[in-house]
Amino acid sequence: MTEQQKPPSPFDQPDQPDRGTEPPPRNETLETAPRADYPLEDELKAGDDAAQREADERRARLAGKPAKPVGGAAGGWERDVLEKVLLASLREQRAARRWKIFFRLVGLGILALILFAVIDFKGDGLTSTSGRHTAMVTLEGEIAAGTPASAESINASLQAAFGDTSAAGVILKINSPGGSPVQAGIINDEIHRLRKIYPDKPFYVVVEEICASGGYYVAAAADKIYVDKASIVGSIGVLMDGFGFTGLMDKIGVQRRLYTSGANKGMLDPFSPEVPRQRAFAESMLKQIHQQFIDVVKEGRGDRLKNDPELFSGLFWSGERAVELGLADGLGSADYVARDVFKAEDIVDYTVKENVAERVAKRFGAAVGSAAMKVMLSVGAPVVR
Repeated sequence: MTEQQKPPSPFDQPDQPDRGTEPPPRNETLETAPRADYPLEDELKAGDDAAQREADERRARLAGKPAKPVGGAAGGWERDVLEKVLLASLREQRAARRWKIFFRLVGLGILALILFAVIDFKGDGLTSTSGRHTAMVTLEGEIAAGTPASAESINASLQAAFGDTSAAGVILKINSPGGSPVQAGIINDEIHRLRKIYPDKPFYVVVEEICASGGYYVAAAADKIYVDKASIVGSIGVLMDGFGFTGLMDKIGVQRRLYTSGANKGMLDPFSPEVPRQRAFAESMLKQIHQQFIDVVKEGRGDRLKNDPELFSGLFWSGERAVELGLADGLGSADYVARDVFKAEDIVDYTVKENVAERVAKRFGAAVGSAAMKVMLSVGAPVVR
């Protein structure tokens, strides 16, 4: 290799200029380092820009403007889907919370109704006052056990009314088509007992729309009976009703199978042929109860009854005609009796009021007992109608 082709050696020193010669002038301007020498600053700047773009995109969505994707199209729709999912989850949580509050309020309302029904805010349902007044008891609806017109309820009300020394007199306001002869008889007996205990306290009956059958059975115990001219009064009789299906069963090919341990246990069964001897027995029993009814009316009304052959036939009359027949004493309302007869215009109601819980329990028990009796007896009970 020749001298010219040999590469320069790093140990070779260039020729030094003479110390006597001056070096070339230096450039006094400071050179700035390029930004590439500080990569962390670029990353911070990029993060700030991304945060700004996200804030702008969020404001645009809230304003209803089309949002520009951040970080590329893929990042934009993924973020939108994620936000929609989160918003939907939030809405579901809010809806579930609202429904939970709603059902809690409904539950509290039901609990309040139950407490209101169970707790008797009226005490024993009896009313008393210190001033002079007219005591009134209301008998309304069918006279039967387990109803507001049962002997238990009416007798308790009458006892409170008679027992109040401030009561100038007692009115029994009746609006009933009748019902059980047993319940009506118990009320009638209690009225007679109370009248003996309180002989100086007058007891009047005031009839509204109807006082028939068992209702009149009760009314006959009063000192006087007042009616409206259009009231329905009377129907002094007893009935026992039912059906007979033997002819229909023969036509459709149905056979009745009834097994009893007594010859008359299946008496008046609607699906069995009528037995004349059993029919005669039933009619005899009805006549006996009817005679008891007649005796009660005659005892209560006495010589006021007119001699009319239809009086105890089961017919009923208007209030005006009832006065003519001696079944009633005159025309008048409860206000009239209190104001013009007792001279005590203030009327205080002594009728026992059952709360809802008691009424439901009694009716449920009465319904179960009635169904059991019908299954065992398979025959309708006598009714004073």
